[in-house]
Amino acid sequence: MNLAATFFFYLFVLLIGIMPFRLLYVLSDFVSFLLRKVFKYRKNVVINNLRSSFPEISEEETRLIVKRTYLNLSDVFMEGIRAFTMTRKQIRERHHILNPEILEPYFEAGQGIIVVTGHYGNWEWGALSPALQTRFHNIAFYKPLKNKWMDKMVNRNRSRWGTTLAPIRQTTKTFETYRGQTILYLMAADQSPSNREMAYWVSFLGRDTAFLHGPEKHARNNNYPVIFVAIRRVKRGFYELELTSLVKDPSKLPDGEITRLFAEKLEALIREDPANWLWSHRRWKLTR
Repeated sequence: MNLAATFFFYLFVLLIGIMPFRLLYVLSDFVSFLLRKVFKYRKNVVINNLRSSFPEISEEETRLIVKRTYLNLSDVFMEGIRAFTMTRKQIRERHHILNPEILEPYFEAGQGIIVVTGHYGNWEWGALSPALQTRFHNIAFYKPLKNKWMDKMVNRNRSRWGTTLAPIRQTTKTFETYRGQTILYLMAADQSPSNREMAYWVSFLGRDTAFLHGPEKHARNNNYPVIFVAIRRVKRGFYELELTSLVKDPSKLPDGEITRLFAEKLEALIREDPANWLWSHRRWKLTR
C-alpha cells in the first residue's frame, strides 16, 4: 500500500514538475477552493484561531483573511511539490535571502548558529535555499513521514544541494554530534509542543501560549547565537527572506527570554499579513 501511494505521488510530482508556474497557480486556486468550500479543511479551527487572535477585526475582514489563508496553504503545498524539479537558479530567485552577509562573522569565527522561523509564507523551500546562499553546512529538522518510501523521496529532494535532514526526535543527538562545528541549524519553532511540562509560556497574539523548548535549550547548551528569519511573499511564487539577529549571547539572558523574543518577532510578522501564517494548526490546544 505504501509503495503504491509512493508511485502515485511520484507521478504527481512529475506532472507538477513539467507544469509552468503560471499554470501551477491556476491549479492552486482550484485546490484552495476545494479545501475551503468543499472539504472545509479545519475551517472551524482557522476561523476560531483568527477570531481569538484578532477580536477587533470585522466579519468581512475575517472572511477575506480566511479565503487568503487557504490560498496561502494551497500555494505552499503546490510549491512544495514543485520543489522536486526546481533548479538552483529558480530557488535563488524565488526564495531569496536579502542579507546573508550578517551570517559571515559567525562563519569566519567557525561558530554554529541557530536560525528560527515559523510556518509563515513558504517555509517548504527553506531546506533548499540556505545551502545555495550561505557558506554554512545546513541542518534542517523535520518530522519523518510514516510512509518510509515517500519519506526517502522527500529527504533526498530536500538534501540534494547539501542540507542534512535530521528527525526532530533526534534533535539533542544531532547537536551533540556536530558540537563545535560551523553549522547552521534550521528550526521552525511555532508548533504546539507535545510536552506541556517542558514548554515555555509566553504572551503570543494576545493569548497565553506554549512554545517548544528546543531552540532556547540548544542555544543555551551550546551558547549559539540565534537568528530570526522573516519570510515575506513579494508576489506569487517569489519570497524574500530577511535575517535579524535575535540573540548574540544566550548566557546573558534570563530563562525564557530567547523564546519570548522569538514569539515577539513572529507575532510582528504575522500582524503584517495574517493570511500568510498556518492558521489551520491547532496552536492553542494546550493550556497551563
